[in-house]
Amino acid sequence: MVGVSEGQAPAQSRAPVGRPLLSLTLAALMDEVHAHSGAVYLLSPDQPVLEMAVMAGLPRAFAAPWERVGLSAPIPVSDAVRERRLVWVGGEEEMARHYPRIAMVLPYPFSLAALPVATAAKVHGAVFVTWPGSHPPELSDREREHLTAACDRLAVRLERAAEHSLPLAPEPDLLAAPVVGGAAGTLGTVEAARMVSRLPYGLCSLDLHGRIAFANAAASELLGVPSQRLVGAQMWAAVPWLNDPVYEDRYRAALFSQHVTSFVALRPPDEWLSFRLYPSTTGLSVRISRARPVREMNRATPRPGTAPERLVTITQVLSLAGALTETVGVQDVVQLVADEIAPAVGSQALVVLGSRAGRLRVLGHRGYADPLVVERFDGMPLSRATPGGQVLRSGVPAFFETRGELERLYPALQTHPSEFSAWAYLPLIASGRPVGTCVLSYAAPHHFTTEERAVLTSLAGLIAQALERAMLYDVKHRLAHGLQEALLPHTLPSLPGIEAAARYLPATRGMEIGGDFYDLVPTQGMAAAVIGDVQGHNVTAAGLMGQVRTAVRAYTAVGQAPDEVMRSTNRLLLDLGSELFASCLYLRLDPVRRRAVMSRAGHPPPLLRRPDGRVRVLDLAGGPLLGIDGAAVYPSTEVVLEPGSLLVLYTDGLVESPGTDLEDALADLCRRLTDLGDLPPDALADALVRHGPRTTDRLDDTAVLLLRSVPVV
Repeated sequence: MVGVSEGQAPAQSRAPVGRPLLSLTLAALMDEVHAHSGAVYLLSPDQPVLEMAVMAGLPRAFAAPWERVGLSAPIPVSDAVRERRLVWVGGEEEMARHYPRIAMVLPYPFSLAALPVATAAKVHGAVFVTWPGSHPPELSDREREHLTAACDRLAVRLERAAEHSLPLAPEPDLLAAPVVGGAAGTLGTVEAARMVSRLPYGLCSLDLHGRIAFANAAASELLGVPSQRLVGAQMWAAVPWLNDPVYEDRYRAALFSQHVTSFVALRPPDEWLSFRLYPSTTGLSVRISRARPVREMNRATPRPGTAPERLVTITQVLSLAGALTETVGVQDVVQLVADEIAPAVGSQALVVLGSRAGRLRVLGHRGYADPLVVERFDGMPLSRATPGGQVLRSGVPAFFETRGELERLYPALQTHPSEFSAWAYLPLIASGRPVGTCVLSYAAPHHFTTEERAVLTSLAGLIAQALERAMLYDVKHRLAHGLQEALLPHTLPSLPGIEAAARYLPATRGMEIGGDFYDLVPTQGMAAAVIGDVQGHNVTAAGLMGQVRTAVRAYTAVGQAPDEVMRSTNRLLLDLGSELFASCLYLRLDPVRRRAVMSRAGHPPPLLRRPDGRVRVLDLAGGPLLGIDGAAVYPSTEVVLEPGSLLVLYTDGLVESPGTDLEDALADLCRRLTDLGDLPPDALADALVRHGPRTTDRLDDTAVLLLRSVPVV
């Protein structure tokens, strides 16, 4: 190889780098670690997107869904860049566990390593390499050292090129070069052809792109296609009845895994053929023979002459469909389109529009330097002439390849022009009705081919399904939270001799609504406090919780003792005929006498922090859960509250989580109270719920009520 050494100055300060830097680095790296494919990504200078610069070992079509990926995308190269570390995926199962969307598109046995290409000062891109499924499940120290050193060297060279304003020239992908003349020590070309022609079964040689480089006479006869039409064509394109993505997938599986694969196919009208694929890093050898009759197939047989979707479209749809199934709310959908769909189709910005009460609503946007350019459409009547409203009303997509095209049809847009020059307005239609419009914006004029328009329209259908589901979720979420807020006290009353604070956290699963409740009720010279948990995390549980809280207030108002309040509430639940149960802890506070009388129904025990910092678990006598036994009794216990004592009432969400021992969790809570118990009640309540188990992924809702005894003024 001839090129400028690292110590020499380039002949022209702004000439491109004088040798294929990325290709040579990738080829050397793959050779050092014996990888069978790989790619180099470069970080876009003006947006958080990784763009594939060169790929080696396999056709780029294999990685088509990930040619342009956002840094926030859940894929190994993005993780490697964000976290500045080597990401290792040791096989098919690990890929499915950590990166399920990649595993869905490439369900083959292979291992992958992804690394950032970065110096201490700057990230330049990323590299990934793959190995066949035969690679050990762990990366060896030697491989790790080679990979890290090669990426570090590449980062230094890219940084030097950037410092000297040396652009990187486009580089071709690296695939195995065709063998010329034959291998040493083997039969010559003529004799090899004679030998193959005498075999009773068909033989074909395919390159990495699936193109047929050689086919013997038996293969031509079995396939029913003249050999001159086979050579140079992809098998699934040259043979009509093999034009099915399922057969193409077997070719991909063989190349990716480097394992022998096979399939059977029906040659119309009734002849079954067996195909066995033998892969290497230079291509595939295919053996074709007659198969025994197959009575049933699990999938429909393709009709001759049909043309299914091509590989790239299928992998893109699979990847993006998998991503869209993970979205929950409307903003999740907007963010996913911005992170993955827009970069994949070359768009630099997007807007998602909806409608309500005959007016446009901007549901979200990304990529606009001036948000007002987009937000001025929010609330605009649908009847006004705008491309977003027109597409939403008609359900027909609109493509504008230049600014002039857009402004000729919608001259009013000239008064507030955006920085973009081409647009795709895609109707989002779900369940037969329009739910919104997705606007993809391009920084430069853009020609939308027929194929691209078809792909964008198909992607819009996937976005629409996710958006409809997300909009429904958001509505239910708002209703559920409104109900929850209405059923819990907005503030706690100020009471003499008592400092109080409370917190409620919903579960993060389902509708984020539950049956936990608390209340603090002033009475004549005293106060009553209650905390409880109705079974379930839904509207029914929340509704029953409201009834229980109201009942407790009513029984308190008529002067019932704690044990009587519990018995009355228990009978109420049974009379209501609810199938749900409830736990509850009720107490009557006397700030003057500094006493608390408590009664418990299947609820976690309260904690008492004494003024000296010691914490005690009050293991009170109690009865069963409310709503089970009409004859149940709920004994009372009196506790002394010295000045400065703190009572901690809580629901099980504060201490229970999968895999955690309850006694260990209680002991940990007691230690936190010892350390933090002198904080003001509000600050302490925040600290307790903030450090509770699984604060970001709560399976249960949590309520905390703190009561501190202070001198009566």
